[in-house]
Amino acid sequence: MPPTLASLVQHSVLKLTVRAGADRLGTPVRWAHASELADPVPYMEGGELLLVTATNLDAEDPATMRRYVRRLVGAGVAGLGFAVGVTYEDIPPALVDAAEEAGLPLLEVPRRTPFLAISKAVSAAIAADQYRAVTAGFEAQRELTRAALAGDGPAELLVRLAAHIDGWAALYDTSGAVVAAAPDWAARRAARLTPDVERLRDRPAPASVVVGDADDRVELQSLGTGRRARGALAVGTGAALGTAERYAVHSAVALLTLTAARSRALQGAEQRLGAAVLRMLLAGQSDHARAVAGDLYGDLLDAPFRLLIAEAPEPAVPELLAETMEAAAARSGETLLMVPEGERIVVLAADGGAAVAACTAYAQAQDDRPAREAGSEDGDVVVGLSAPSGPIAVSAAYKQAEQALSVARRRGRALVEHEELAAGSVLPLLADDAVRAFADGTLRPLHEHDAKGRGDLVASLRAWLSRHGQWDAAAADLGVHRHTLRYRMRRVEEILGRSLDDPDVRMELWLALKTTAASSGTP
Repeated sequence: MPPTLASLVQHSVLKLTVRAGADRLGTPVRWAHASELADPVPYMEGGELLLVTATNLDAEDPATMRRYVRRLVGAGVAGLGFAVGVTYEDIPPALVDAAEEAGLPLLEVPRRTPFLAISKAVSAAIAADQYRAVTAGFEAQRELTRAALAGDGPAELLVRLAAHIDGWAALYDTSGAVVAAAPDWAARRAARLTPDVERLRDRPAPASVVVGDADDRVELQSLGTGRRARGALAVGTGAALGTAERYAVHSAVALLTLTAARSRALQGAEQRLGAAVLRMLLAGQSDHARAVAGDLYGDLLDAPFRLLIAEAPEPAVPELLAETMEAAAARSGETLLMVPEGERIVVLAADGGAAVAACTAYAQAQDDRPAREAGSEDGDVVVGLSAPSGPIAVSAAYKQAEQALSVARRRGRALVEHEELAAGSVLPLLADDAVRAFADGTLRPLHEHDAKGRGDLVASLRAWLSRHGQWDAAAADLGVHRHTLRYRMRRVEEILGRSLDDPDVRMELWLALKTTAASSGTP
């Protein structure tokens, strides 16, 4: 630690005596400076031990001394050293009283102790403290490096770092979730900082921010050197970091950044292998794909999985989704096959697993944003998700995901599952603008006819189609005679110029009726 007034008083060679402020001798001393100016404050930075002989001071005048001492205290001077036997044989009582009143430590310097000796003592102590800090920093760097190379993940590195800073440390992934923390109790504290980590993630790396208060100071450091951070490190201490602690934190940031970079390189190799496996699966070569997948992707192919396709106008958007899914898969121990394809990514993920859940939550958060509108191209991600599949049906799953992606794009939704399109009804598809336009255009002549009060052709057509063309049943539903209903159906054919004997016409009219009913909220 740096020298203090107490350590200088205890220095056997200096022979300093405390005359005031004995309760504040723990104050650190940044430097020792001699000045005979009546007002040295403009030349002070704070933390100095000011040495004087009072050549230009009226040290016996109480008012002058009170003003002088107040100025020194306001400038952050650590203490005042007064040489006796030069201008004054003893420290004048006016100065002693002013120092005691203001709480400024006042040290008596004997005549035989030159100011230079005090300056050398302070300089030597500062140099020794810096040497200790650098030595401790290098030792911390060696320990942290050994921990990083041990292959046990970041947990041991965080344990060593927390010990060196006498506090706690936590590592976050790209999504802002806590990956590891030391000691264990720090995980809960670190989780509360996720919003701060997310804001830090949006800044170019490297970046840092300090949060908390004096009793719970937390420093967040981003990891990575690219356009976007690859994670973050949090260190919590009860005070600002010292030199040695700062060395340790910087070493940890560098090691974790290198580890992340190495992981990205390995991930790139895995993605190339995954691309080869995916190509084989799409070509129907499931046996060859399984052989190539080996231990890396074998577990994924042994259980039901989902295929999803995500795209966005900006490549960075599906990349962020990919990082979110990767983080979720890593936390749950799942295998993930991910293949980037320009502005889209293709993913095989365990059915019902954490990665698919993370993708769904990510998309839901987008849909919940008030600014999102149907058909907008504001850079949001769009995802199509297949039904559960296996290795022999990947080609079909890919088509399902493509179809779901197309529907999501048309509807302005962030994610659509193929099961929504294959749930035994085409009604969910009727919400599309193109279908509604078709329905409105098809039925408009009938609505215009009914609006003139010349019969209820639309209701009659709906009743007749719902009864599969059974005249008596449909007429009973309407409360009219079957001859009246026959007349109305002939009018429908005349107005539309289409024959109700054609099953395609009946199908189109029924879909048009269902579409208009869905948009109006009628059954």
